[in-house]
Amino acid sequence: MLLHSPPLADGWNSFLGALRQGLTLRGEIRELVILRIAVLNDAPYEWDSHVAVARREGLKDAALRALRSLHPESSPALSPVQKRVLALTDSMTRVVQVPDATFDPLRSDFTATELVELVATIAAYNMVSRFAVALNINERGEQS
Repeated sequence: MLLHSPPLADGWNSFLGALRQGLTLRGEIRELVILRIAVLNDAPYEWDSHVAVARREGLKDAALRALRSLHPESSPALSPVQKRVLALTDSMTRVVQVPDATFDPLRSDFTATELVELVATIAAYNMVSRFAVALNINERGEQS
């Protein structure tokens, strides 16, 4: 779909390429939030595009199942840090504004740079999933 607008495709690929390959944020955390956003925004293309990457980055099947649940924070398959990251992801995705009680605990888990990268990743992949959902892009990446 992006190729209908080459300048948009170029900028999109540059920005998302930096998020996927140029950050200090661990890949496991990046893929955790991308998959959770796919679930929250009902974006199957995003899930299917990232589940294999998430496995390569170290996420196990039990963690992947937890991401699909209504309350992943109750899953023993997720670490305390992962659960705090998901609380941020859910807050940014569902209500946009993040309470201090959700954000502040992450300050001891991540550097200032990593926090900026985490928030940017969550924001960007909300854009990606909403783009795919609005254009009705299915699991195969085709407009249905």
